Amino acid sequence: MIKAICFDLDGVYFTHESFQNFKKELVNLGAAKEKVDYYLHEDPMQEFKKGLIDEKSFWRKASKYWGINLSLDEVKQLLAKSYSRDEGVVNIVRKVRLAGYKTCIASNNFPTRINTLQEKFGFLDDFDVSVFSYDVGATKPDTKIYQTLIKRLNVKPNEVVISDDQSKNIKSAADLGINSFLFTNFNDFIKKLRSLGVTVNN
Repeated sequence: MIKAICFDLDGVYFTHESFQNFKKELVNLGAAKEKVDYYLHEDPMQEFKKGLIDEKSFWRKASKYWGINLSLDEVKQLLAKSYSRDEGVVNIVRKVRLAGYKTCIASNNFPTRINTLQEKFGFLDDFDVSVFSYDVGATKPDTKIYQTLIKRLNVKPNEVVISDDQSKNIKSAADLGINSFLFTNFNDFIKKLRSLGVTVNN
């Protein structure tokens, strides 16, 4: 019996365009697109997501690498400006929670984004449990993030359902006994939930 449902944030709860909008804002300020992509997706960001570099240092180094003057407050303003929620997904999250399911997040993420979006949307109020990579010092597919999730939810692995757009993350969750499947689109996600016996009313 499913007791907890894990929702993805970027590209699901928050629109796919949101992070792209943020990167475009940086390019508009004069940063080269390839440098923005590198710093926000490759090694520097992976270290940031694991909590290996502090927030101020990360953005100071990023600004220097991009060749633009950008304070931490300005980064937050750009993030807040760029992000929007998928209200259809928000509605489903709230409905399944009202139906008695625990809602949760297990996310490779960075504190600037989470804190800024919490200030703007209060989105964490929609979730019973949130586990972020920078809190546990590990990113998916490391099972540590899922083990922490299960512990905080206080449920058995087979009572949790997780969807992810990367097969390696699905495999590591499944290895722990979590119901896991590849995310393709939100309608398919709803169908999979229903196939597992979850009551979902659009």
